[in-house]
Amino acid sequence: MVLDRGFFGWFYTILRPLEIALTYVIKFFHDILTAIGVIGGQGVAWVISVMLLVVLVRLLILPLFIKQMVSMRNMQAMQPQLQKIQRKYKGKNDQASREAMSRETMKLYQENHANPAGSCLPALLQSPVFMAMFYTLSAVTYIANGQRGPLGAFNKEVSTEFANAKVFNITLASMFNSEDTGGKITIGIFVALMCLTMFYSQWHNVRRNMPRTSMQGNSYRTQMAMSFIFPIMYIFSGITFPFAVLVYWLTNNMWTLGQTFWQVYNMPTPDSPAAEAKEKRDYKREQARRKRAGEISIEEEELQKAKAQEERLAKEGHQRKQPTRKKRKK
Repeated sequence: MVLDRGFFGWFYTILRPLEIALTYVIKFFHDILTAIGVIGGQGVAWVISVMLLVVLVRLLILPLFIKQMVSMRNMQAMQPQLQKIQRKYKGKNDQASREAMSRETMKLYQENHANPAGSCLPALLQSPVFMAMFYTLSAVTYIANGQRGPLGAFNKEVSTEFANAKVFNITLASMFNSEDTGGKITIGIFVALMCLTMFYSQWHNVRRNMPRTSMQGNSYRTQMAMSFIFPIMYIFSGITFPFAVLVYWLTNNMWTLGQTFWQVYNMPTPDSPAAEAKEKRDYKREQARRKRAGEISIEEEELQKAKAQEERLAKEGHQRKQPTRKKRKK
């Protein structure tokens, strides 16, 4: 098989245990769906099996996503402080200045419990799974044609059934270049959805979840540019993948988009547009809760506190009492 001999052939060989495990997971989900009589036939059963694999993988790395979310939130919140340090040492290239800048930066990371690499870990863990999935789903056709031996649960019979399973107007092994006009349109729609979900996930996070003080400069422009560049790059790679891989990728992107919406809505970065919107929602929610419970409003509570503070100052005097030293026993 060509993937075994290419530049990344050694990597696919190292991932063989993972590739074999994925075949058994997909086959397990398919057997369950077939047993309960899923509507739509074998094609739908295999497609749902691939989608369930995405859900399983994302659930397994969910704790890492939470750490990533906290790390990204902390990193975005501390951008103004990082920029302040960078401006402080701008143009200073001597060894002492570089070391001082490095110390202050590391201290800032520690104080904010931020890890620059923390946001990359879930993506790094997903990469081997995606590569193994790409190999596994690409190998199906070769196994079905007898060009290579079985791969885990995917023997010749299972692979033939998987490759020929039809959904919409194409099979799961279909690729853009080998399909007719109708098949190309179906694959093109999936590639477009894959790119749009990726773009909107990145764009929404940058536009809504960055501190307003960070929405300027080269760093911000770079992040905005990347939200456009990566989806465009995947247009060209997406049309070279089997349809089953596109199903996996689109499902993964939709999960990521959902996580982004949840994060921006519930745990926004301080001083970001999303944080301002959350403050307004929390204010309205608290006011409504107090009204239902028959409690005073937030403004009334603040007024009472202000009056109590004023009365206390009037009683004690505006001068701060000097501490008196206790007499020592002789």
